[in-house]
Amino acid sequence: MNNKSIMRIGVVHIMLLLFGVTYLYAETDNSQGCTARYFTFQISDKVKRERVKFKNRFGFEICADIYSPKDSVASNIKHPALIVGGPYGAVKEQSSGLYASNLADMGYITLAFDPSYTGESGGVPRNMSSPDINTEDFSACVDYLFTRSEVDNERIGIIGICGFGGIGLNAFQSDPRIKAMAHVSGTNMHWVQSQGMFNSANSPDERKSRRIRDAEKRNSQFTSEKRELDGGVLDNQPEDAAQYNKDYTEYYKRPRGYHPNSPNSNGGMDASAWISWVNTPLMERIEEIDGVVLILAGENAHTRYMGEAAFKQLKGDNKILVIVPDAVHCDLYDGGPEHNKIPWDILEDFFGKNL
Repeated sequence: MNNKSIMRIGVVHIMLLLFGVTYLYAETDNSQGCTARYFTFQISDKVKRERVKFKNRFGFEICADIYSPKDSVASNIKHPALIVGGPYGAVKEQSSGLYASNLADMGYITLAFDPSYTGESGGVPRNMSSPDINTEDFSACVDYLFTRSEVDNERIGIIGICGFGGIGLNAFQSDPRIKAMAHVSGTNMHWVQSQGMFNSANSPDERKSRRIRDAEKRNSQFTSEKRELDGGVLDNQPEDAAQYNKDYTEYYKRPRGYHPNSPNSNGGMDASAWISWVNTPLMERIEEIDGVVLILAGENAHTRYMGEAAFKQLKGDNKILVIVPDAVHCDLYDGGPEHNKIPWDILEDFFGKNL
């Protein structure tokens, strides 16, 4: 182990102590210079995890974890595969990795990835996002899975969590290699950024004021290497904060979900990212999707209305809506404090029938 690796591990440990977080699940990645990696979940002893890297069509390197049943290669059987992305502002060691791990235990080859600009994936400036590039990230994952001998290329599905629910639907409508999708606590980032949550900022004047603020930020950032971050989850929410903000804190800033690589767990996303989402509508033609979409939304989730709107926009009988009782938005990230809110049986049945 070199000095740089030791320093990195030491800094991470200090951060964990400062935030009062204890990681129970860590592994040493010998293929990457003995650096320690931290996960917010534990994998089954029947599942193996492999770190992989590949490039999307923009040339950015995507870093991902492949989860698979331990006998998948030796069995010489082609397996259905699932790609898991999200939540927006999260990394693969959080919710997407949990989904990938659990579904691998059900017999799938799964891939959880860090989006471009985020976590261990490439792209600068860091903690940026893009409707086009993040949609491409899903298709780049499909490209990679086509190179895996254990994957059945005719049975590839995706899971999009939170903001990557809307991004995933965007990818599904454009990439016919994707056969089925689960949209989990899905969020339409175009709506959030251009209209505000619950349409609270949906006016030309609101958007104009944001454009002015963004222009001022660009003026200052152009001559400085320091970039302003926005949207990092607070360590503690004020008494009168919206309940969903308190829920974000209970996930991203607590042992449940905190991760040192996650923008949401730390400083947030680049403050200038929002303008692309305002100008780029998502999911404009999802009614043309041929495959099947499962929409999972919490009964008490602040994003439930977005999942129901997507369900309404989809046409025909290729859609299923499941409202999870008593669940809030973040409960579908990891099952909630009691870890019992994700309907794994519904996911298993859905992909079993549609891949």
